[in-house]
Amino acid sequence: MKFTEFTEGLVIEAGPYHLTEDEVLQFAKAWDPQWFHTDPEAAAKGRHGGLIASGWQTCGIAMRLMADQALQGSESFASPGLAYIKWLHPVRPGDDLSVRATVLETRVARSQPGMGILRWRWQLFNAAGVEVLDLEATSLFDLNQNPVA
Repeated sequence: MKFTEFTEGLVIEAGPYHLTEDEVLQFAKAWDPQWFHTDPEAAAKGRHGGLIASGWQTCGIAMRLMADQALQGSESFASPGLAYIKWLHPVRPGDDLSVRATVLETRVARSQPGMGILRWRWQLFNAAGVEVLDLEATSLFDLNQNPVA
């Protein structure tokens, strides 16, 4: 999508993405090697009653879905960060995850007229409709450049 297509109140949905146990284990072993992400037997005896995905992996899944659905071919070039991030419920192997993004604000930077600023909320849900992730992101768009396909 082009920056001009993002309008306040616009809702963008993407997914589902099916998360496998192998993906949970591989990600956790590489990036978040805590026992409740890497050891199914120990996790089964823990508070969550089984293996759960890293919150960082959950963010990566949301990012992939939004990149494919909305950012591919856009003028997006960076993000200065997140206003907040909340992991509301565990994500488990076998979950089918879908994202809903709501545009909160778009504007052109006063100090840099060729830069578009998009503030949006991403919510990730499992197939039962349980919200597992909530975040507010800001994305920057270079309005003077042609997007990369």
